[in-house]
Amino acid sequence: MIQPPRLRPGDTIGITAPAGCLAEPEIRPAVDILRSWGLHAVFGKHLFKRRNSFAGTDNQRAADFQDMLDNPRIRAILCARGGYGSVRIIDRLRFGNFLRHPKWIVGYSDITVIHAFMQQCLGTESLHGAMLRVIPPAVPDIASFDSLRAVLFGELKEYALQPHRLNIPGTAEGILIGGNLSVLYSITGTCMDLDTRGKILFLEDVGEYLYHIDRLIMNLKLRGKLEGLQALIVGGMINMKTSPSGFRKPAHAIIREAVVGYGYPVMFGFPAGHGHPNLSMVLGREVKLEVGQVNCKLTF
Repeated sequence: MIQPPRLRPGDTIGITAPAGCLAEPEIRPAVDILRSWGLHAVFGKHLFKRRNSFAGTDNQRAADFQDMLDNPRIRAILCARGGYGSVRIIDRLRFGNFLRHPKWIVGYSDITVIHAFMQQCLGTESLHGAMLRVIPPAVPDIASFDSLRAVLFGELKEYALQPHRLNIPGTAEGILIGGNLSVLYSITGTCMDLDTRGKILFLEDVGEYLYHIDRLIMNLKLRGKLEGLQALIVGGMINMKTSPSGFRKPAHAIIREAVVGYGYPVMFGFPAGHGHPNLSMVLGREVKLEVGQVNCKLTF
């Protein structure tokens, strides 16, 4: 996998919104943090536009993203928010200049579309990490941004975590892939549909009906996406909803039941996704996962 270079104080980063709309005050606190790291922030031309729920038209969002892919002075592209919309522009983007001058692309949730394209179609690393939208009067999640800085500046080596009661112990090495479960389901059958064989898969989600989580996991299982893994990391599964039908099995239990027979290690409750903190993860990188009875470790 192609690894973008680490950032240094004085570097320029681009801020764009390939999906949902936002207002300038919502990213101001996070931009202040980025500037405190010595980074110069450049906004996309259409960053604060709005068309329905999107940050401008498809053409405007794609143009902003393309400008930042093509600009060699921009060393990283930070997505301001998720929502929905990245899938509407991914086929408009051209990555030739990006491959000549690789840079970090950062985001999560709906940005899973872009991550999947980068790992499956381009063979490049990307960063599943905090986005910039903070709805006032809230303040940025400092732990998440500390983690983001550590990865961007090449300082992160490992995460040491406490075990979860549902963990399946073991040790594995492999390329880390994945992201939002619902988004991964939505790109089934496309060129971005992840090849999971021999990989360590990371999954997270938010606000879904529990029976829907079961449906998504069964889709992965029936398509053979779970069988050939080296390991599975389950991040935040928060704000899940029961349905009138009475389906109440917890998300972690759904996932464990689907994979328990495969024999590879599974780590539950990894602090990444829509909860706090949202620790940054380098997708596309060869990592080592150690799931123990006393402690757990993810080494990059």
